[in-house]
Amino acid sequence: MKTNFIVTLAATVLIITAYSCKGEKKNETEATTAEQIKETPAEAVLYKVDTASSTIEWIGSKPIGKHNGTLGLTSGSMESKDGNIESGSFVIDMASITVTDLEGEEKTSLEGHLKGEGEGKEDHFFNVAKYPKAVFEITGISEKDGKTYIDGDLTIKDIKKNISFPATTSVDGDTITLDTEVFTINRTEWGVNYASKSVFENLGDKFINDDIELKISIKANKA
Repeated sequence: MKTNFIVTLAATVLIITAYSCKGEKKNETEATTAEQIKETPAEAVLYKVDTASSTIEWIGSKPIGKHNGTLGLTSGSMESKDGNIESGSFVIDMASITVTDLEGEEKTSLEGHLKGEGEGKEDHFFNVAKYPKAVFEITGISEKDGKTYIDGDLTIKDIKKNISFPATTSVDGDTITLDTEVFTINRTEWGVNYASKSVFENLGDKFINDDIELKISIKANKA
């Protein structure tokens, strides 16, 4: 009897632990009012983003699974002084959104839905025809819990909110890199409301989670 109790208890702990890990949000951001863009010091060195070597990875999830993919950049720049990033901004090409975990018709269908292709689906997600670009602009850099945090205004669908996320940066000769940890944004803060149970009622299990996980990797070369 005692053995059965221990086995049952252990199984319960494992289930609770698995559930907790599954629901954990990685570096959850708080979307706040947009802030003033950080000014570039006169002595700062300009670096232009290498769009071919820079990317944004994303993960979206729902009760029965998740999808992941990438986004590309169209342009951007960062300014550095004494080996530290002082300011910068980059433009995201929303038309470049790609789904990497599907193939064939499923891949094409989901990519089209995310872009807003199809009558009546234009504004379900990102409505790329109307809002072809998103922008991130650095407003500050801070230190917290031994990590460097990038603070900046993220504009999606013409809605601008300030967020903060952990990142590592390095300057090596004529190249500067910025790599973030995985961080989480709430898509509804930028009006991406499709199938959100926090916006719509009576969705049952047919909802899509509000949280989107992002990871940004940027390489820039001295101008």
